[in-house]
Amino acid sequence: MNHVFQPFLCQFVVVYFDDILIYSGNQEEHLQHLHQVFIVLRAQKLFINLPKCQFLVSRISFLGYVISDTGTEADPIKIEAIVNWPVPQSFTDVRRFHGLASFYRRFISSSRGQASTAGFPARKCFKCQGFGHIASGCPNRRVVTLMEERDQEVQELVEPEINDSGDGQPSTTIIPPDKGPLLVLRRLLNSHKEETMQRHNIFRTRCTVGGRVCQLIIDSGSCENVASTVLIERLNLPTEDHPSPYKLAWIQKGNEVEVSKRCLVNFSIGKFEEQVWCDVVPMDACHLLLGRPWQYDRKSIHDGAANTYSLWHKDEQITLVPLDGGMAESRINLSLVKHSLFVKELHEAAGGYVMLMMEANETVSELHEDVQPLLEEFRDIITDEIPAGLPPQREVQHAIDLIPGATIPNRPHYRLRPDEHEELKRQIEGLMSKGLVRPSVSPCAVPALLVPKKDGTYRMCIDSRAVNKITIKYRFPIPRLDDIFDQLHGAKLFSKIDLRSGYHQIRMRPGDEWKTAFKTRDGLYEWTVMPFGLSNAPSTFMRLMNHVFQPFLCQFVVVYFDDILIYSGNQEEHLQHLHQVFMVLRAQKLFINLPKCQFLVSRISFLGYVISDTGIEADPNKIEAIVNWPVPQSFTDVRRFHGLASFYRRFIRNFSTVAAPITEVLRGEQFAWNNAAQTSFELLKRVIAEAPVLALPNFNQVFEVECDASNVGIGAVLSQGGHPLAFFSEKLNDSRQKYSTYDKEFYAVVRALHHWSHYLLPSEFILFSDHEALRYLQSQNKLKSRHASWVESIAAYHFVLKYKAGQHNTVADALSRRHLLLQVLQSKVVGFEVLKELYKNDADFQNIWTRCQTGPHQLFHMKEGYLFRGNQLCIPQNSLRLELLTECHAGGLAGHFGRDKTLSMLAENFFWPTMKRDVERYLRSCRVCRIAKTQGTNAGLYMPLPVPEAPWLDVSIDFVLGLPRTQRNKDSIMVVVDRFSKMVHFVPCTKTLDATHIADLYFREIVRLHGIPRTITSDRDVKFLSHFWKTLWSKLGTRLHFSSTAHP
Repeated sequence: MNHVFQPFLCQFVVVYFDDILIYSGNQEEHLQHLHQVFIVLRAQKLFINLPKCQFLVSRISFLGYVISDTGTEADPIKIEAIVNWPVPQSFTDVRRFHGLASFYRRFISSSRGQASTAGFPARKCFKCQGFGHIASGCPNRRVVTLMEERDQEVQELVEPEINDSGDGQPSTTIIPPDKGPLLVLRRLLNSHKEETMQRHNIFRTRCTVGGRVCQLIIDSGSCENVASTVLIERLNLPTEDHPSPYKLAWIQKGNEVEVSKRCLVNFSIGKFEEQVWCDVVPMDACHLLLGRPWQYDRKSIHDGAANTYSLWHKDEQITLVPLDGGMAESRINLSLVKHSLFVKELHEAAGGYVMLMMEANETVSELHEDVQPLLEEFRDIITDEIPAGLPPQREVQHAIDLIPGATIPNRPHYRLRPDEHEELKRQIEGLMSKGLVRPSVSPCAVPALLVPKKDGTYRMCIDSRAVNKITIKYRFPIPRLDDIFDQLHGAKLFSKIDLRSGYHQIRMRPGDEWKTAFKTRDGLYEWTVMPFGLSNAPSTFMRLMNHVFQPFLCQFVVVYFDDILIYSGNQEEHLQHLHQVFMVLRAQKLFINLPKCQFLVSRISFLGYVISDTGIEADPNKIEAIVNWPVPQSFTDVRRFHGLASFYRRFIRNFSTVAAPITEVLRGEQFAWNNAAQTSFELLKRVIAEAPVLALPNFNQVFEVECDASNVGIGAVLSQGGHPLAFFSEKLNDSRQKYSTYDKEFYAVVRALHHWSHYLLPSEFILFSDHEALRYLQSQNKLKSRHASWVESIAAYHFVLKYKAGQHNTVADALSRRHLLLQVLQSKVVGFEVLKELYKNDADFQNIWTRCQTGPHQLFHMKEGYLFRGNQLCIPQNSLRLELLTECHAGGLAGHFGRDKTLSMLAENFFWPTMKRDVERYLRSCRVCRIAKTQGTNAGLYMPLPVPEAPWLDVSIDFVLGLPRTQRNKDSIMVVVDRFSKMVHFVPCTKTLDATHIADLYFREIVRLHGIPRTITSDRDVKFLSHFWKTLWSKLGTRLHFSSTAHP
């Protein structure tokens, strides 16, 4: 039916199985609609049942409802059936009645409450704290726009004429609200009709507190006088502990508010001055709320019609008047107006004005003139939208492999408003016209929905969570941002290419289209290209990008999903790189989105960072969002702010220490934003706003690491040549906060080296610490277990530890690997220069030394008069070999390691041909190792067998094998010994591994004569260890004893 009436659906036809409803605005239009429907029925040869049809009526029964121009109501026939329903006599009767009555639950207010048990609590919304609905269906979805409220002119109030009765009573003074700029912000975009009457308004006015104009409400429904925390904090009013603290609910969106402070507030309204004690409560309604205590003390009189309060002050009767309609905030605080409400209000007002606030687009710089010819050449891949038709067949296609045996999901479609449904239908038709979507008959179906975009339009999305649950996940890696930026050192020019609808440029694997099916109210559709929302879609896209640009990766191209970054050292080279990238895009028929592309720039924004030839810095737009972040009001706000700020933690020194008070807030059960968290919040925003520019790593220079620790956390800086590359920080947990200062500094070193191990492991680096005791780290003879494990973890690194006292020491110059090794040996080994003279007469290196005089030979070469094998210093035959062996095996950083570990440490920097043999000999002669270490053995202590108590209760059994074969084909003897009398049975048999044969032989020859034994002792032959043998004797109550392995 949907296929047949597709052009008329949502226009003037509704179809529900075999019921077709045609609706129109007038009779002429309705006759035309009927004619079109009849033509379709004739073309499809569909026949109608005339007695059940109705035509041209203003009130019609359809699907159990009666529809008219006034609305929808229940069918009287079914209502009569419900009214006449007898009293239920069973569960089935109750279910039937409840099912029929529930059909009309939309017509009954609080139908759920009527049907539920008395006293059952109503559903509570955790978003607005209201009752009768839940958060997912909360109607109070508001986005609040805040701005400073400008001064508003207060309309002059015309004092009413007061008749002086001459009885001596003073005249009444009318006091209007105070004028001036408000203390805080207010909501805007409250689009509603202005009410001149005060019938629906509470009493609002303005007062002056500390020279600032504030909002004031007088409410007889409040049992206390209340001052907002904003008023107290902004004006720094003194507070004191409340004499009787209590808790409030429904003041804000929190579950409950604890009132523990009160404040004496002095305020004035015109010439009326007042002093009142107020409880301090966080609230948004106003700054000051005067409740029943103030009205009781002042004996005020409320005029309900005029909404005024009259009272006596200094022997003078005064009247407080509320804000007029132009100044008062409406009781309806809508921050966004729906389209239908706006149209309704506009029609009722017969005109109006709309102010649109639009953000100016960033000025897009013109394309470089040298790029224009290149773009003209590749005009075919620059399109405003993807061309119609499917993308080409590539090696990489998106496949959906479901978990075997999983249930195929079939989810109902989401209900949408008519305008949303029209938009969804329009987008689907556009996708079908391009061939990206087609009708489906799939058994798998998930719903489609619309998600609003920033510009007010909608994006169609598929709720694929049900399919993702049963999908086998891919493990293709997503690039790390740190690894991407490590490739950019030396680049001067950058270009960024953005693909247009990148996911829709990848085809689905043939046969997997049915797994992408989605449904709407109109039908079932499936994707022919890769849609958004699938769990493996990012992996597939990255796999395609890596496959396409594989020759260029790590050369001049960086790819992160649909963002392609090209970097080069000069303009000529960059144009060549662009041309190669465009050639690949053309060959693969991948189209780009030109407005989002940038070419030939020295400074570019990429993945939330700004990259230039000087380094990498944070994106100013995101920094602005962090700086303007409001004070968190809940755990969720704290996590959002901390997550956004953590994105730039590599720019902030000691980030974890600075943010520690904020993270401490998350540890409590109740949200409590304290002064320490506020100070940390402001400090973190300030240090992020002042974040430095980080240099890009140069792997030809020596890295420098500077570590520090505090009572809260540890931090480290990775730099080169005095320019920071990255910052690292970590908050200490409760147990590590109890470490000594030495342990904290040592732990900072260990964590920093582990964090940057990919930078520091391959080459030497310089380690700075402001803790002087760490200078003697490599010369300690006794280590604690914790220190020993840390020393072992950093043993693989090659570094020079330097003490840096404050800012007096500067970073050392870069040292190469060989020069650093020679410098260390010259400072520690007396007579190290003699090595140069020993090479020419050494038996191991004499020939190699001679050949290296003219140039490198194989892996050997000369450096400053010393012979090197790669990066290993060659050691001739002399006492230095023994000294190096001692240092690597029993030195300060060594712990009498074994042969392999000692050999590995020694061969890392030194070489001689007999090194392995010398290490083994030295370890065998090491006195400490001989005392502390024993040779491993698999033999335990001998355990004697228990002494037997009677004959043939404890026996031993074994076999004699390999004997000459007899005439009866016997080649083995089963020997059974009684351990008490030493009596022996020799039973001839054949060699076998079958335990059943042995058991049969034992029962036939031994059990028939002596009975069942109590214990049987044997070796660990497979026959005696078999499951059958053990189970047999365990059933008979016999324990089996086995001799030690390899020890008969």
